[in-house]
Amino acid sequence: MKLIRTLALIAPLVLLACNREDAPSTAGQIVGVSETPVTSSSSEAVVHLNELYEEYFERNLELNPLRATFIGDNRWNDRFPNTLGPQHRAAQKALWEEYLNKVGSFDVSGLEGQDRLNYEMFTYNLNIDLEGAEIPTYLMPINQFRNPANFFVQMGSGSSVQPFNTVQDYDNFLGRMDGFVVMLEQARTNMREGIEKGYVQPRILMEKVIPQLESQVVENVEDSAFYRPIRNMPESFSAEDRSRLTDAYVDAIGTKLVPAYAAMRDFIRDEYIPAARDTDGLEGVPGGDKIYAYLVRRTTTTDMTPAEIHELGLREVKRIKGEMQSVMDEVGFAGDLPAFFEFLNTDPQFYFENGQQLIDGYKALKDGVREKVMTLFYRFPKADFEIRAVEPFREKSAAGGSYMRPSPDGSRPGVFYANTYDIKARPKWSMESLFLHEAIPGHHFQGALTLEIKGLPRFRKFGGYTAYSEGWALYAESLGKEMGMLTDPYQYFGALNAELWRAIRLVVDTGLHSKGWTREQVLEYMYANSPTKPARAVAEAERYMAIPSQALAYKVGQLKISELRARAKKALGKNFNIKDFHAQVLDDGPVPLNVLEAKIDRWIADKS
Repeated sequence: MKLIRTLALIAPLVLLACNREDAPSTAGQIVGVSETPVTSSSSEAVVHLNELYEEYFERNLELNPLRATFIGDNRWNDRFPNTLGPQHRAAQKALWEEYLNKVGSFDVSGLEGQDRLNYEMFTYNLNIDLEGAEIPTYLMPINQFRNPANFFVQMGSGSSVQPFNTVQDYDNFLGRMDGFVVMLEQARTNMREGIEKGYVQPRILMEKVIPQLESQVVENVEDSAFYRPIRNMPESFSAEDRSRLTDAYVDAIGTKLVPAYAAMRDFIRDEYIPAARDTDGLEGVPGGDKIYAYLVRRTTTTDMTPAEIHELGLREVKRIKGEMQSVMDEVGFAGDLPAFFEFLNTDPQFYFENGQQLIDGYKALKDGVREKVMTLFYRFPKADFEIRAVEPFREKSAAGGSYMRPSPDGSRPGVFYANTYDIKARPKWSMESLFLHEAIPGHHFQGALTLEIKGLPRFRKFGGYTAYSEGWALYAESLGKEMGMLTDPYQYFGALNAELWRAIRLVVDTGLHSKGWTREQVLEYMYANSPTKPARAVAEAERYMAIPSQALAYKVGQLKISELRARAKKALGKNFNIKDFHAQVLDDGPVPLNVLEAKIDRWIADKS
């Protein structure tokens, strides 16, 4: 899973609305809304359209300064926007409508190649956002998985994208604190409206939010995560600045942040949880079936229905479990698959004694990976990445692994987060596949290479599509053996189990949100079909409840990339080169799956 992939850390501010990473394109189907095209030559249209793309991106950054921070643009680091408020939501919608009108004034019939692709993706992105604006997600802004309060702790502790290098950086975050407090107040207002209209979160999810908030309600300011930047203040700061900033942070934490966290905790505990719903899927809110259908289209960048995806998942689960049997035969295990699952879950040889050993194990995998991966690719990304443990304040509800990509200017490396909570639920046999997915050649590899692409408009360079990026990361796991990894049969079983898990997601996500499944039914299906332990199973089941449809992207995307590879290999025969194929998939950055398929088909035709 990608944490926080690109702008995913901003997503806690809106529960069901997918960020740009989830926005699909339907090439050729969407155009701007103006009825009077401006006639101009293709070259003139390209120049003006590119200007509009950049103009929009700049205005959107100013409206959403957290996005700017994530891409290394620090001009508005003192602002935390009230994205939940009616004024901001109206301004955002107006911006989308304005630029649909502007780009719709051009005759784009002569656009080709990247220019055509830019136009199609830009217009669809705005249209899909406008469609999502009609969904009242702002009434359910918080759950255990996407919690702006958690996100703000990451920022304020110095462990995320907010810089704390200069005196101005420290002053900036003081301003950001003020905006955050306003946003939390708005969240309570919206959640009260949600209670009145029936848009509330499942009770079991909100019960997990209480300890997240409680962790920041401290008696001693110096025990707050927000005090860490003061403790780690650069020695170059003058004595006067050190004293002033320390006093300012102590005051802001004690009089603003701690009370804000306490107020939200009390509200959720005393007012919201009693009104929360007992249902687990989106069918429990008004119009939930339509909301889910929209999210499925957006996440997968396909026209597949929830029912079709559910059936696909059932088939994939059956196929992968059949492949697992061959691993059991190889290691000479006497027993059935459930017994093998139990063996993998309980035998001490498969587990570390502490979290640091797990982190060290991932660091060892990083050594030498460059030589292995270059057998399949032409380029290795310039940006490096770090391996860190998930922070204690969110480890209980976080996924087993996640990734945050580097800043474009190289000032901040990527981060592969490994969850060390409940170390006996983090088997050694899952490590290689998780590393392949989150780091090399998965998310870090793909995301960092995208940042190096020249000539892309910024809305593409810093955007994305979940089905592409998660599909690529799962496809990357399948490259392990070709890279000389997964040679241990237990590690290969781990890779099969990781793929099985993504197939299970197709079944349980659609089960939850379109077939009336309960949380307990999801857990039963997981236990019956995988070697997962309760700590992971519960966290994953509740993740699917919290972010409907996101889990569908992995397998849908991976199957499409694998299908395209097989198609190219069959068509090109001895002329097929795996490095060429991977370049075709990666060299334009993230695109919708239908756009990727059309591109690969053109490539095959050109080489045939």
